[in-house]
Amino acid sequence: MEIKLFSKNNLKIGLIAMIDLALLQTFVSVVDSGGFTRAGDRVNRTQSTVSQQIKKLEDQVGRALLVRQRACRSIQLTEDGERLLGYARRLVGLAREVGDMMSCAESRGVVSLGVPEDFPIDQLISLITGFNERFPGIRLDISNGLSINLISQMERRELDLAMVKRNMGEGEAVATWSENLSWVAGANLLLEQEVIPLVVYAPGCLYRERAIRALELAGKRWRIAFASPSLTSIQAAVSANIGLSLLPGNAIRSDHRIVSAELGLGAPPPTELALIGAGRVLTNAQKIVADFLIEQVLRS
Repeated sequence: MEIKLFSKNNLKIGLIAMIDLALLQTFVSVVDSGGFTRAGDRVNRTQSTVSQQIKKLEDQVGRALLVRQRACRSIQLTEDGERLLGYARRLVGLAREVGDMMSCAESRGVVSLGVPEDFPIDQLISLITGFNERFPGIRLDISNGLSINLISQMERRELDLAMVKRNMGEGEAVATWSENLSWVAGANLLLEQEVIPLVVYAPGCLYRERAIRALELAGKRWRIAFASPSLTSIQAAVSANIGLSLLPGNAIRSDHRIVSAELGLGAPPPTELALIGAGRVLTNAQKIVADFLIEQVLRS
């Protein structure tokens, strides 16, 4: 593409590739700083190097761009220099934009993240807010669901990353954190019942399966008194003395009481929270999200 920079006398400069961008940058610096010495400070070059670059640019365009007045340290643009300046500013600015875009490329993109239904909502809101403030170029698309469903979505490549609850050491993961579970009840729930009422998540939840299996192995009868996919609802049902539940430490409220010893069941074996990726190699944006999640979980 041929760019016509000098309309007067129908003079033309050839292909844009023939103009050295570094020379244009020096030219703009000389004009903006008002002299060769100050321009040299801006572009980290000596005065003589700046002068040589301006001369080289003039040779490339075939026209004098600056009026050199020895008696005066200030510089003055020729008519052709005035015409070139506008184009030079635009080209230098565009090159800077491209550089900024490329340097920030790895901090941009969309990452789909799966989060368990029982992930504390206040912690999730804080996590999203903190991530958006630190990495505004990356958009998080968050899906909530049971861990078993999140794993299925990962297998179908519908999610890039997911935090799932699972048995200890069940598979590969970007990172894992152990979770200690406890039997909890409301302050006034009677444990001496012929059939123990349970407050549980929907079928497929690891905690639900653990609770039912533990009671059956202990020879205790049970019934589902309340079921919900929401952690807030589960917590409220326990507080309302509707039934017994199996919860991790970060989900136990101040009005819950731990009753593992009273039930004679002992502490159930720990589970783990695992951060897993859809692919063996994470993209730059996915790695940024993963590192942020690891940092936040370690803080909590």
